[in-house]
Amino acid sequence: MKRNFVPKRKRIGDILVSQGRISPEQVTECLRIQKETSKRLGQILIEKEILTKEELTHILGEQLGIPHIWLRKGLVDPRIVLVLPKEKAILFQVIPMFRVNNFLTLATADPHAIFVFDEVSKICNLEVQPVICRTDDILEAIRECYQEGEVGIDEVMASIDDTAIEVVHTAAEKEVEEIAQMSEGSPVINLTNMIVLKAIRDGASDIHIEREAKTFRVRARIDGVLYELMSPKLEMHATVVSRLKIMANLDIAERRMPQDGRIHVHADGRVVDIRFSSMPGIHGEKVVLRILDKSKVVLDINKLGFDHEVLHQFKSLLTKPYGLILVCGPTGSGKTTTLYSAITMLNTMEKNIVTIEDPVEYELEVINQNQVRDRIGLTFSKILRHTLRQDPDIIMVGEIRDRETAEIAIQGSLTGHMVLATLHTNDSPSAITRLLEMGVEPYLISSSLLASLAQRLVRIICPECKTQYYAPKGVLKQLGIDGNKKVRLFKGKGCSACYDSGFKGRTGLYELLDVDEGLQSLILTHPTSQALRGYIRKRGLRTLKDLGNKRVLKGVTTMEEVTRATFVEM
Repeated sequence: MKRNFVPKRKRIGDILVSQGRISPEQVTECLRIQKETSKRLGQILIEKEILTKEELTHILGEQLGIPHIWLRKGLVDPRIVLVLPKEKAILFQVIPMFRVNNFLTLATADPHAIFVFDEVSKICNLEVQPVICRTDDILEAIRECYQEGEVGIDEVMASIDDTAIEVVHTAAEKEVEEIAQMSEGSPVINLTNMIVLKAIRDGASDIHIEREAKTFRVRARIDGVLYELMSPKLEMHATVVSRLKIMANLDIAERRMPQDGRIHVHADGRVVDIRFSSMPGIHGEKVVLRILDKSKVVLDINKLGFDHEVLHQFKSLLTKPYGLILVCGPTGSGKTTTLYSAITMLNTMEKNIVTIEDPVEYELEVINQNQVRDRIGLTFSKILRHTLRQDPDIIMVGEIRDRETAEIAIQGSLTGHMVLATLHTNDSPSAITRLLEMGVEPYLISSSLLASLAQRLVRIICPECKTQYYAPKGVLKQLGIDGNKKVRLFKGKGCSACYDSGFKGRTGLYELLDVDEGLQSLILTHPTSQALRGYIRKRGLRTLKDLGNKRVLKGVTTMEEVTRATFVEM
């Protein structure tokens, strides 16, 4: 059987010298003692108190390129260990940890024992991938995992439907591997499945896996707000993080540096893409999983929550042959979804639509999507410059971050292309001042910009616990209504369907500023934010606040929610 675990060897002395742990003269002295006594160099280093046993194990792993891990409780699958007889595990001082496809991860304290790996590979009929652990930890794991009749699954985790979630391997094979088949019965894997599955079913956008001094907490962001999902046992934190790293094909031994990856799973019969991000903290790694569930995303521009008049005007602008349209708002306000919905509406076989994104969140048919890779110099501006040579009709720029990207986007719109882009500003007039602050010439903005669309997401009152009440005078004043009138408004009391929040689901508020002749002339004067807001007030533009108040009166959301979402420093 092919072995792929034999890495390029480094000399222990060279590793220690490069780390500043030992001088070249000390290495020479240890090698002299080794020649005289025939002892292993590692044993000599321990005897001379240059290294501890644990440090030697770590160095041996680095020498051979084999990862070093702490064999924590829950990281070993108690049923996979049975592929190797107990007497062999004790004899070789190894223990199988888990299986992924045809690869068996094997914990060992001796990375040089190639014959052991060959023997285990023959017994199990699997390819062996060793990881280095302490001998004491391996012997303790053997005592625990080979106990007769032990299953090792908590009652809660035993109730999980293992077939409800599957890992999708998206390399060349594009095969689906059932989690239950490759790691059936493991407490950590069942717990990880439960966390991911519950968050997906509850419609969460993010999962936060956090370790504090005395607690392990899992939170989910639902409708823009974080709720606590569960608080598992503290010792499960590190093993859950390791399991997620395995699913994302990341290095489980690296805990000091941030890592990013992707996980593809089948959940309840649909494919869900998950972005993995880890960050080392003072008590352990924090992991955030961004859930990209295409089946839950609304890409129909008619269903996003546009006011009827604003929607009609926005659609009219999208059908123009060229120009620049900016979608503005803070992070998490739904800008990318609006752009996806716009290009989905415009998508036909007769048009060449190109997107530049960081990252690509959802894959769309018949649309050429491009991923920004800053590490290799593939920036927004570089892709955009080359995109203009690809005969595009419509270009979507994920975000305008600098003057170069802004100027190339504007030049593209002036040369016969429709360019859609996002910008991080609070309201629609601020998009113009942001471009001016970047150093873009006013005449370029005036001649290219068609419109600026600012947006927010507000939570919808939960239909299960929706109740009505008479609005107090203070609320009526905010709505611009006579305080002596009796007006019925709505709110949610809170129930199990909405995490006792009173809200379930979200809708959008959209403030559209189209660039007319008067605004074009004003832009040429390099106006301030106050001057722009004064102009749009004279035009009677309906602001985010006005549109939010309209939703309050219709019973869609509450006054408090609109105030929270639309607060802008004037």
